[in-house]
Amino acid sequence: EPRMRDARPVYQVELDAFYMDTYEVSVEQYKKFLTETGHRQPDWNTVHEYSPTDEHPIVFVSWNDTVAYANWAGKRLPTEAEWEYAARGGLVGKRYPWGDGEDVARDHANYNGVGGKDKWKYCAPVGSFEANGYGLHDMAGNVWEWTQDWYDDNRTRYRLLRGGCWINDIKALSVANRCSPAPYFRQSYIGFRCVVSGAP
Repeated sequence: EPRMRDARPVYQVELDAFYMDTYEVSVEQYKKFLTETGHRQPDWNTVHEYSPTDEHPIVFVSWNDTVAYANWAGKRLPTEAEWEYAARGGLVGKRYPWGDGEDVARDHANYNGVGGKDKWKYCAPVGSFEANGYGLHDMAGNVWEWTQDWYDDNRTRYRLLRGGCWINDIKALSVANRCSPAPYFRQSYIGFRCVVSGAP
């Protein structure tokens, strides 16, 4: 599969304990951050076209926007390894957060087209689908999520997105799939969630 070439070879990573946000950061949460910090406002008309309510994920955020939000919230962006570990929800070697079945994907994720529980043309409100094995919602589909990591070893040009989004086909929703835009990139299908380091 050409798009998965970038996800190989498979390797093991040891992770320190962390907590991940249950949901993608919502429009409501992001508005609170903007009010308290005076950070750059997005074009709300454009945001609301794709994420029309406070319960939808915030979109049109750059990597720098998400880092500013995470700092304000006392959190950080997940590393790519943390994101993938969390997305798998305890399932080992499965393609998607719910397993391998593509025939049931519409009941687990918002992606290109509609059917089953997926009734949204654009973004779905956060938490519209069942959680994965770790209690996390929308780890596949809805919006791509920024991670901490650089795509290239030079650490100069591209950051990493994970998870696939509402414009993608089913293959992009694989937990191993990666996307690598420039950090200033903002789009209707890019959002984020945060993590906090530490053990209980």
